[in-house]
Amino acid sequence: MNEALAARLESVRHGIAEAARAAGRGADELTLIVVTKFHPASLVRDLAELGVRDVGENRHQEAQGKAAELAGLDLRWHFIGQLQTKKARQAAQYAHAIHSIDRERLVDALATAEVPQPIEAFVQVNLTDDPGRGGAAPGEIERIAERILETPTLHLCGLMAVAPLPEEEEAASAFARLHGYADRLRAVAPQATGISAGMTHDYVEAIAAGATHLRIGSAITGNRPTAG
Repeated sequence: MNEALAARLESVRHGIAEAARAAGRGADELTLIVVTKFHPASLVRDLAELGVRDVGENRHQEAQGKAAELAGLDLRWHFIGQLQTKKARQAAQYAHAIHSIDRERLVDALATAEVPQPIEAFVQVNLTDDPGRGGAAPGEIERIAERILETPTLHLCGLMAVAPLPEEEEAASAFARLHGYADRLRAVAPQATGISAGMTHDYVEAIAAGATHLRIGSAITGNRPTAG
């Protein structure tokens, strides 16, 4: 058993429970997605032994390889990185959820994928003025959501965002804006109540702002492996 990994996981689970309690919420309202980018499949296997079922990856080739290697485990793969349109159909073969849908062309590409059941879809919204960060502009949320609603291969779950850098804006303020955008989305799709937000350094603020899915990496996995 990887005792250090188990201790970090337990610490984060405790922190989530405390943050949920402080926000007047229940920890059972929250889905913890452990982000394992750059870590080997063996670490994902260790996480599975510790009860983790939701795993996040942000590079298609890495995610595809790990999902294939660990196909025998009861894992749910969440794709959370920027996804190239030409890779969409491939990602649909292993991803149970895609958190980074930020343009209609990507929706159209996913519409042609062959999937056993609809993929959980989150519209990623950009909380900054930098288009390079990824995510749709706030004004595009409803249009992308409507396209997803017309797509049988996708099930619209909610919004996703990454908080701006600390020097740009406090996470609490950014997540408050995200909460407002989520209200707008629910006006179009009342069932889309999910908010994918919060990482290692800002999950407490995300929980306070109504996040339902937390994407936490290094606080659980430890430092990325160094190239050998």
